[in-house]
Amino acid sequence: MRRMLLIILTCACATVAPHAQAPGGPAPRAGAPSVERARNVILFVGDAGGLATLNAASLYGYDRPQALFIQKMPNIALMDTSTASNWVTDSAAGMTAIVTGRKTQNGVLSQADDAVRGKRDGALLKTILEYAEERGLSTGVITNDSVAGATPAACYAHVNNRSNTAGIMAQLGKPLAGNGVDLVLGPGRSAIHKATAAAGLDLDAMLRAAGYSLLSSPEELRPDTTRAVGLTDASDYDLSTVAANAIAALSRNPKGYFLMIEWDLHTDNVKRGLDRALVIDKVIRETAEKAGPRTLVIFTADHSFDIRLRGGGKGRPLLTEPASGESKPEANSAIRVDGGHTGEEVVVAAQGPGARRVRGFIANTELFRIMMAAYGWTETPAAR
Repeated sequence: MRRMLLIILTCACATVAPHAQAPGGPAPRAGAPSVERARNVILFVGDAGGLATLNAASLYGYDRPQALFIQKMPNIALMDTSTASNWVTDSAAGMTAIVTGRKTQNGVLSQADDAVRGKRDGALLKTILEYAEERGLSTGVITNDSVAGATPAACYAHVNNRSNTAGIMAQLGKPLAGNGVDLVLGPGRSAIHKATAAAGLDLDAMLRAAGYSLLSSPEELRPDTTRAVGLTDASDYDLSTVAANAIAALSRNPKGYFLMIEWDLHTDNVKRGLDRALVIDKVIRETAEKAGPRTLVIFTADHSFDIRLRGGGKGRPLLTEPASGESKPEANSAIRVDGGHTGEEVVVAAQGPGARRVRGFIANTELFRIMMAAYGWTETPAAR
């Protein structure tokens, strides 16, 4: 009888073992090919686009919860947004953590936490965009904030003060890796030229010398453009077309690309913020539908914002029209906006190769390692 029981248990184990799952999904079959790597990564950042903003945007746009494409993406995590020393981050420290894997101080761009804002440089931190440049991939940043603003600048510049516009733009001409970011598209045209001129930098001459075509707006970008800076003074433009043309341009490189797209979702002007959330959600859906199997698509926010749903119901307008000249909703509105950044976790949503690592509660520094692992890269020190 004991011998018979042993035979039965042995057979049962042999039957179950092939179906056992490793953490995070099925164990690979013997002889199966390795997990396919991402050739491309598209990182969407909703500046101040926390969970409360996404929830409000869904109700505002569709009169129902969880109607955004972002909220239907297959891989979801909640991400801490703290800095090296503060629970509430600004965009500089928040984006530095995402693109370098290291926390730093508020106001500092892609330098380590030994930096002192406006006073002392810290150690250089290599960004995911610079890793891509080292390996010959094409790269781009698109924003509706200034291209010298904290979120895009953290991808390509290293300064101890996010307000150092001239110092940020000068690094487009002297990049840390490769020939520098290939597509730079967004607002800030007048302010950037004023700041660089005051610092004695002929910005247009520097950019031409670095091989850039100079466009008068992001919307001038064409799918066959290889290297361009497109500046405007308008904070809203046709992101759908610009993103599609940028992806087409970057896709011409057989080695792949890295693209960061930021859209400002601050809801200090609540209607504008929610309208913009609907815009970026639409573009993420369009992008994800066309991305193909070798592209990792990620959405996250660098930090959250103090907006709260306080009432309302189905079939009733979410927003009470503010008084003339006011940006905030009235006190009895279903939405309350106190203004300012907040420190709770934000959502990360992803699809594509490497997206299964997006799960649970993660640090903002972990998103960098998720992107690196998707490409199959290992970290190396920055060098100037």
